[in-house]
Amino acid sequence: MRNKKYTLLLASFAFLLVFSCKENDPVSLENRGLIAEKAMVVAARGEASKIGLEIMEKGGNAFDAMIGTELALAVAYPFAGNLGGGGFMVFRLENGEIGSLDYREKAPLAATRDMYLDENGNVIPELSTLGALAVGVPGTVAGMFEVHRRFGTLPMEEILAPVIELAEKGVVVTENQEKRLAGNRANFIKVNGENTFFGREFKENDTIKYPILAETLKRIAKNGKDDFYLGETAQKLVDFIQSKGGIVSMEDMASYEAKWRDPISFDYKDIKVISMAPPSSGGVTLAQIFGMLEGFDLKSMGHNSAQYIQTLTEAERRAYADRNFYLGDPDFVAVPVNEMIDKEYLKNRISDFNPGKATLSSAVSQGVIQYVESDETTHYSIVDSYGNAVAITTTLNGAYGSKLYSDELGFFLNNEMDDFSAKAGVPNMFGLVGAEANSIAPGKRMLSSMTPTIVEKDGQLLMVVGTPGGSTIITSVLQTILNVVEFDMTMQQAVDAPRFHHQWLPDLINFEPEGFPVAILDELKSKGYLINEGFTPIIGKVDAILLLPNGKFEGGADKRGDDKAVGF
Repeated sequence: MRNKKYTLLLASFAFLLVFSCKENDPVSLENRGLIAEKAMVVAARGEASKIGLEIMEKGGNAFDAMIGTELALAVAYPFAGNLGGGGFMVFRLENGEIGSLDYREKAPLAATRDMYLDENGNVIPELSTLGALAVGVPGTVAGMFEVHRRFGTLPMEEILAPVIELAEKGVVVTENQEKRLAGNRANFIKVNGENTFFGREFKENDTIKYPILAETLKRIAKNGKDDFYLGETAQKLVDFIQSKGGIVSMEDMASYEAKWRDPISFDYKDIKVISMAPPSSGGVTLAQIFGMLEGFDLKSMGHNSAQYIQTLTEAERRAYADRNFYLGDPDFVAVPVNEMIDKEYLKNRISDFNPGKATLSSAVSQGVIQYVESDETTHYSIVDSYGNAVAITTTLNGAYGSKLYSDELGFFLNNEMDDFSAKAGVPNMFGLVGAEANSIAPGKRMLSSMTPTIVEKDGQLLMVVGTPGGSTIITSVLQTILNVVEFDMTMQQAVDAPRFHHQWLPDLINFEPEGFPVAILDELKSKGYLINEGFTPIIGKVDAILLLPNGKFEGGADKRGDDKAVGF
């Protein structure tokens, strides 16, 4: 049924494109998302969106709402929402001040460069993806308390109260969630034993209650961050991880800190884009792609035309080549950010692009190295009535992280260690290989593709945007922004439009299934482009907010998931 609905959506979208008054006129404005006057939350589950909105209705700001939404996602969306993971937040205050918070996980102090290799130097399958040795030191709880310390207005107990209530009352299983749980059940049992909480079957419309998680949240609400990193929860967590063969210690927990960082900001034509800096690769790579595209008249090419796809592909190819060679944790490696996003450099970078034929990735340096993280992440966007905006992307890395679930604490642990290069030049679980800059070191943060982003125009807020999708995050954010600023789409149209992706290696363009005419693909093939003819998963689930000319907000909640926009 969902596939039929999705096909109809794409068909109607194509109809609008074809029958607009002139070939390159803006798409019809009928397909708008939710409109709100004062405040809005768009997240992967309506239960989490509503909690964030209720917090703002009580007088809380976007940062209070962020904390409530983030921790509600741990209840409503354990696939990626978490206490046992980490993430990034980019913010813009009413006065125009911008900033970002890095609460990405870290490698434990006992981690070693070759910890996932056997005696012959070969990568041991599943060691960095399944079970306790895959777990990095979680950053989410520290991130929430750091946001609250700097920007929070409501008491933490008040913010957490509806989250605790949600955990106790439970969350109804959707069709999508039933499939995800069923698809991962064998690994839940493999890692945790058959008596684990998620070892049982859950069906659509079942209600899952989380009483153990509610108790953990109550302790955190009462005792603060210290409970999770120094106190009872920390000790239980460390004992559990170590009992399963992991290496996270009390010293790791006690020394973890979320870190404020300057975001990447750059201009593209008449907009300013503000995004996440390393250890996220998102902002730098986005800046590189936009910089290379600036000299092209994308609008005249037509949305998702062969020429448009080709131009974006060539910019993406070059940016990802740089990304994979240079980027890592800036606390451990020197990252040449200013040089990488220099306009003159980017102009030269795209200067050898020939519209008549494909550039082969083998002909594009840098290096022959590639890294990518899992696509099981989640993003949410928030604006409040005070003029603040936040874009947040958070993850456990893989679906349900390492599949390691603490039945004593009620949450999953990440498998973020797989985001490091287990061995330079050797493929990770996605068949892709990593760079030296992203090698494992104690206390180091692993590279990420997460790209929470805020867009300004004429000095004012225009858009809050982000998505899950692993290495496709960057290109999904790119296309969503271009859909609005180049093709005048509504926020909902921009989010729903079919997407494509290229990341240098492997040298393939991935197209969203059923989203592109065969004639377009054939034209690209005739120029030498390699098309992924096999399975191509849905590319991202964008959740975004657009400020309209009349001062109201439009929410774009991606139809590809259970995502929901709420506002007042």
